[in-house]
Amino acid sequence: MGRTVVIGGGAAGIAAARTLHDAGHDVALVEAGNRLGGRAYSVPLTLATGHVTVDFGCGWLHSARRNPWVEIAEAARLTIDRSSPNWGVQWRDLGFPAPEQRAFGDAWDRWEQAARAALDGPDQPLSAFIAPDDPWRAMIDAISGYANGAPLDAVSLHDWIAYEDAAGEENWAVMEGYGTLVAGHARPLAAHLNTAVTRIDHRGQAIRLDTDAGTRTADRVIVTVPTPVLATGEIVFDPPLPDKQDAAANLPLGLADKVFLAVDRPPWPAHQHLTGNPHAACTASHRLSPFGWPIVESFFGGACAAAMESEAAATAFAVDELVALLGSDWRTRLHPLAATDWGHAAHIRGSYSHARVGHAGARRTLAEPVDDRLFFAGEACSSHDFSTAHGAYATGVAAAHAVMTAGRSLA
Repeated sequence: MGRTVVIGGGAAGIAAARTLHDAGHDVALVEAGNRLGGRAYSVPLTLATGHVTVDFGCGWLHSARRNPWVEIAEAARLTIDRSSPNWGVQWRDLGFPAPEQRAFGDAWDRWEQAARAALDGPDQPLSAFIAPDDPWRAMIDAISGYANGAPLDAVSLHDWIAYEDAAGEENWAVMEGYGTLVAGHARPLAAHLNTAVTRIDHRGQAIRLDTDAGTRTADRVIVTVPTPVLATGEIVFDPPLPDKQDAAANLPLGLADKVFLAVDRPPWPAHQHLTGNPHAACTASHRLSPFGWPIVESFFGGACAAAMESEAAATAFAVDELVALLGSDWRTRLHPLAATDWGHAAHIRGSYSHARVGHAGARRTLAEPVDDRLFFAGEACSSHDFSTAHGAYATGVAAAHAVMTAGRSLA
């Protein structure tokens, strides 16, 4: 049967290791950081009224009716909230009156129809399908930042449509945190934290892994690290794998960051939403009172997230947008709690992947096994559920099954 080492303790690595563990395989999970979950990261915050747990990373059970994490959450007796996120609703139409909302909806439909009409041609950036002077281009660019982690001109049409055509409409949330759910799935595993793999020598019969905690050997390895780790050569392969490095470089991680604010006496019901400025490409999507809590979760994506000079600057930006919509007296009612900076997160350095224009096929290249001994998984390896924890999960399970199949063929 042999020993398998899974590199990376995010959603894909945990799914791969748990699948092998549950099938009775000898498996070890190694993680460079000091926690499990990767880009699924739940953090407790203290409010005047008590404690809440928020997600610094992924927070939505996207395509929830087919998302395997839903069943895992139910088995773990976590609380799934099936309320709508109301992303298309502007609370009380503040700063975004109904006629403008309809005009934006028409512009979005025109843009999407133009993009779909071009699918049979060569790959193009999503920006090709809306005029630079279109009054709603900024808002569409902002939404690309939220959805893709990158602006329209950086995102491949062919990659984007693969996700759009597969995605479901249901987006649910876990009250205890998506990161809590993902990390909890690793509970039975032998996990080794603070163990960064720096070299994978796959020349001999046994694969040698050099780590900052010593050398390990394995019969098979599943690599689930974020694409920047592969693209920059933080893990050296011997012999080299230039196709993997090139594929990873063409699947960069965009940015999505959050600011969390406590709110005095929120007047809105749970699960409301505000877009800060629908006429600006750099604007936050403000989630009002998730789960009924007295907080605002402000979400920045793409170039807007990248433009924030610091967590303090992002917090000030979010407060200014909310005050502009709600009124000047609100400045004393909003209290900073926390902010994220995924671009500088050690061993991660980003949020979720998008394909560069002309490189949608890089996902297939990245996912391809090497000699039935090196396997690759992670959201960037998914052909249609990339950028999600359920996409990462599915690729991790697939890699584990490939390991088991390879083991049987050599038995």
